[in-house]
Amino acid sequence: MFYREAGDFKTTYAKDNQTFPIAFDRYRYYFVLFMAIGIVPFVINDYWANAILLPFLIYAIAAIGLNILTGYCGQVSLGTGGFMAVGAYTSYKLMTAFPGLDMVTITLLSGFMTAIVGVMFGLPSLRIKGFYLAVATLAAQFFLVWLFNKVPWFYNYSASGQINAPERTMFGMAVTGPNAESWVKYLFCLAFVFVLAWIARNLTRGSIGRQWMAIRDMDIAAEIIGVNPLKAKLTAFAVSSFYVGISGALLFTVYLGAVEVGEAYGITKSFLVLFMIIIGGLGSIFGAFAGAAFMVLLPVLLRNILTDGMGWDTALATHFEFVIVGAMIMIFLIVEPHGLARLWALAKEKLRLWPFPH
Repeated sequence: MFYREAGDFKTTYAKDNQTFPIAFDRYRYYFVLFMAIGIVPFVINDYWANAILLPFLIYAIAAIGLNILTGYCGQVSLGTGGFMAVGAYTSYKLMTAFPGLDMVTITLLSGFMTAIVGVMFGLPSLRIKGFYLAVATLAAQFFLVWLFNKVPWFYNYSASGQINAPERTMFGMAVTGPNAESWVKYLFCLAFVFVLAWIARNLTRGSIGRQWMAIRDMDIAAEIIGVNPLKAKLTAFAVSSFYVGISGALLFTVYLGAVEVGEAYGITKSFLVLFMIIIGGLGSIFGAFAGAAFMVLLPVLLRNILTDGMGWDTALATHFEFVIVGAMIMIFLIVEPHGLARLWALAKEKLRLWPFPH
């Protein structure tokens, strides 16, 4: 059959080391890429962009970043929302201070600034880990939100404390602001997702990725065999914060357009991204995408079913969403700790072996 292989044999080292060594994975990747680039931009509308596609792409970047830190390196972080705020406010200051700077440069610089801040707050990971590190990153979350609230320079002394993204164009088309079209914003975010996912995939399969996983599995043994814990942990914090900062910048500039730090980047944002990687699967790039899709699609589906289909009150439906999300997290932690990524891997294996049971 067209989706099955007679054997999974590799004749060269290059074939064995390719990003998608199984043909089925390559075909699936090409199909998704074709749909994302060749079909979606021509059929997208404002509702699909604002309700599903843009949040999915932006949160997928944040989930990949947190998965690098928590899933691959084993360093628990509850400060994702604060680091996203660093990316957002950096992009805002760059957009207002340098009107001629293009959006790609602004977004990348926001990521680099967040990486620097992430390394600073990652220094305690050299001495503490587990629950204590989670508390330290939680303190970073509260400190960063407090800082952006209390220092007027960050929001250019606005009376409301809110920041608004100025309009920016690329190739003559608006990327930010009220005049930006949905398909332009979608392709702009998609380009970042594609490049960053490819980089993350190769990082986790390379030397630094093996160092991260060695630290995650047993840091003392990793140090004995020659892994530098200082380099490994701080690199994980830097790369993770870079991804999270880009996600925060895109969330502000492209998606929301105007934010107030306490509402847009509060502690709930940190837990939201954490839930994404728990449900999607720790230590998996695909799991970051699966978790982001689940957490973005679930509220939309429940809203349509409960409010439109069953006539529930909007507030009641919103509270029921939290119940469903909490139940799903408990189910995945108990039944399948590796999340949707593991379920997908099992389904693929059964499909390749069908009709044989093993």
